[in-house]
Amino acid sequence: MQSNLECFLDCTTPLVPSQFLPQAEIRSLNRLWHPWERENVEFFTLGDLWNCYDEWSAYGAGVPINLENGETLVQYFVPYLSAIQIFTSSSNSPTFREETELGECETRDSLSDWCSDESESEKLSRWDGCSSEDGGGSEQDTLWHLNDRLGYPYFQYFERSTPYARIPLMDKVAGLARRHSGLMSLRSVDLSPASWMAVAWYPIYHIPMGRTIKDLSTCFLTYHTLSSSFQDMDIEDENDSSASCNSSSRCKQKEREGISLPPFGLATYKMQGDVWVSAWKNGQDHERLISLFSVADSWLKQLRVQHHDFNYFTGIRRG
Repeated sequence: MQSNLECFLDCTTPLVPSQFLPQAEIRSLNRLWHPWERENVEFFTLGDLWNCYDEWSAYGAGVPINLENGETLVQYFVPYLSAIQIFTSSSNSPTFREETELGECETRDSLSDWCSDESESEKLSRWDGCSSEDGGGSEQDTLWHLNDRLGYPYFQYFERSTPYARIPLMDKVAGLARRHSGLMSLRSVDLSPASWMAVAWYPIYHIPMGRTIKDLSTCFLTYHTLSSSFQDMDIEDENDSSASCNSSSRCKQKEREGISLPPFGLATYKMQGDVWVSAWKNGQDHERLISLFSVADSWLKQLRVQHHDFNYFTGIRRG
């Protein structure tokens, strides 16, 4: 039997329809990102990933919750795009173009600037240009070395508006994709291990209604990799079958084939009481929360990212 925390993670994990990479393309994969020799390489497109959030964006993702009194209810959460960074293997020129929601643009010449300066409002970013073969010098060599490991920045977005001013994930991505078509067409095998997204989950209602349970106002922030580099790694322990989740149709997605993207990191907001931390799990839920939070924190520090929602969820206030 799963705990409520495990059920939430299970019910909000996208299972993306996969395709197999042609054999001719396997040999051309970036060996720094795909060091393992495999006969078959599965991948998904970003467009197929977003489709997994279509129904959740419209109606919410249902998560069965077991209460201490033995009752069961279904809490619904709506996903919102909190942050995304995409690094690709495409070799473009080292000129950074930054676009805001107002359509204003500016250019930068440093990959480190792109990774570290995240304090401005709602950035939309991509890497534009033609060639990276002209120019030289130690600073340029350092930039190219970073590109070897991280890839070339294509796009980033950080949400900073209040929850009430946001639109669900599917609608947000559809709007962004009108200006950045790669958000639909890029494949997971084209993305570096540094590519990631964060999804904010806000509760909307529960069935049956009529009860006020303080801990059901908890908000979650889940972190997911977008690259196939981690495809063979067990990010989440799935040894426990979804006994309590089988009552939810959205949790039956594991019966279908595809690539699962369980969260590698997690942060919570307004987590009070013990609904999400089950005593009968002997502290496993608490340990898992600490572990997932620690990984998310380390990830952001490694990429030198200031993630607004993460800071807000964890009580970090920055000027």
